[in-house]
Amino acid sequence: MLGIIRRRVASGGSYTSILRKSMQTVQPSVSASRVSGREILIHPRGLGHVRKFSHVILPGCSVGCQPKRDSISSTQQAINMQMWSRLFSSESGDLVDAVVPFMGESITDGTLAKFLKNPGDTVEVDEPIAQIETDKVTIDVASPEAGVIKELVAKEGETVEPGFKIAIISKSGEGVAHVAPSEKIPEKAASKSSPAEKMEEKPKPKVETAPVLEKQLKVPSPPPPKRSATEPQLPPKDRERRVPMTRLRKRVATRLKDSQNTFAMLTTFNEVDMTNLMKLRSDYKDAFVEKHGVKLGLMSGFVKAAVSGLQNQPIINAVIDGDDIIYRDYIDISIAVGTPKGLVVPVIRNADKMNFAEIEKEINTLSKKANDGSISIDEMAGGSFTISNGGVYGSLLSTPIINPPQSAILGMHSIVSRPMVVGGNVVPRPMMYIALTYDHRLIDGREAVFFLRRIKDVVEDPRRLLLDI
Repeated sequence: MLGIIRRRVASGGSYTSILRKSMQTVQPSVSASRVSGREILIHPRGLGHVRKFSHVILPGCSVGCQPKRDSISSTQQAINMQMWSRLFSSESGDLVDAVVPFMGESITDGTLAKFLKNPGDTVEVDEPIAQIETDKVTIDVASPEAGVIKELVAKEGETVEPGFKIAIISKSGEGVAHVAPSEKIPEKAASKSSPAEKMEEKPKPKVETAPVLEKQLKVPSPPPPKRSATEPQLPPKDRERRVPMTRLRKRVATRLKDSQNTFAMLTTFNEVDMTNLMKLRSDYKDAFVEKHGVKLGLMSGFVKAAVSGLQNQPIINAVIDGDDIIYRDYIDISIAVGTPKGLVVPVIRNADKMNFAEIEKEINTLSKKANDGSISIDEMAGGSFTISNGGVYGSLLSTPIINPPQSAILGMHSIVSRPMVVGGNVVPRPMMYIALTYDHRLIDGREAVFFLRRIKDVVEDPRRLLLDI
């Protein structure tokens, strides 16, 4: 039939006559009412490309040339509307999905640590409703719209990826039961059962011979074996608790073990007389706070001393990459911070260009973010050298582990008053042990000792920083 139509169109016939003759040729016995509902596909040869037209033939009328939208086109339109609909919106427009946000370029998934909201709770826009724990930080999942939590889709402890739906929010709150998920179903509702179930639950007649036979066949169990005097007495299992490791703890464990397996670590020690640095802080602490709005601590002095040491010994700031050595022309100091969730290491960028006040402000800001869990991935990325202050916990001496991909780490310890010989006299001095763990594949003992000696000289006499000596 299509071939007939194409030949007639090519010969210059009109569409109306062609269609009527074609329909009469194919189905001469079809009534007008039946023909009126039939659709015809026309492929005009004279056009540059094929077009599809749906025509309706009315009794006594000519064929119209306007396309008619049928059920297929309306279905396609509905699909397109869904594709272009607002993100997270349901078909009714009232339900909104809360999904896991983008967590960083180096983070592909996380663990749903806990929900901050329950079904039935009211939430505002951007209000946190759950926390995702990653290898580095804890990320909040915020509500995309204001409304009421309708359903929690995911479960705590489940591994989720960016875009994963964890909850459904109703913007109007209609049809949401304001009941926490931990609340149990009332006992009255649970006790209700159908008459058929009650018939099945009727107790069956007891057989009196079973207990008697069981007693006759019952054999007394042998007494438990006696423990020998040398056998260790292990504590009962009910006094132990098994708790899964957090993602942050697993990440820290992996990195530290990789560091131990990769680096040829060696630690060298020295001791520092803290008298002059402590006196400097005591003399200027009030004026420092008044001008800069932050307290003068000891960490800024050690950061400045580390910067001076790295500038004198650039190999400490370098790192091995395959068969090459990468020398860094910048100094980013990482500060190890212990938090309730684990160890994090925020970075002070361009520490060589900062003064005491700027360093103290940056340390305070990063420490607060680390403890409240709001620190970002970018604030912990990178770093060319690390300082770990175990002295805040009372550590007297330790051997810190290198934080890869760095090549060395400085360990600070507690300040203890010890008798020291000064000018031929034995006097009490506030002393601190310092330790430098370094990668012996790259750094020789000479450079390590010179670096640690520079730390000692600058801390014991901060005036060296002003004179650059």
